[in-house]
Amino acid sequence: MPIDVVSFAHISRILGVTDSLGLSREWVEIPLSPESPGVVRRLTNGKLEITVDADQPFEDWLESLPQHIQRIQGA
Repeated sequence: MPIDVVSFAHISRILGVTDSLGLSREWVEIPLSPESPGVVRRLTNGKLEITVDADQPFEDWLESLPQHIQRIQGA
């Protein structure tokens, strides 16, 4: 199911993905409001902003997150 608010449980799961990719938690920002479409982008301060997709089921979106992060990092 799509989500209305990014909860602590969602954030923990997202950080599990970023941890597995070797990213420092200090360099990751996760807004609490999902958007349509969700986005992974590099901010001007160098941090990675990960915005959950409001229309896609969270599990599906989370499964695709590593590919989005790697694309932004140029991997």
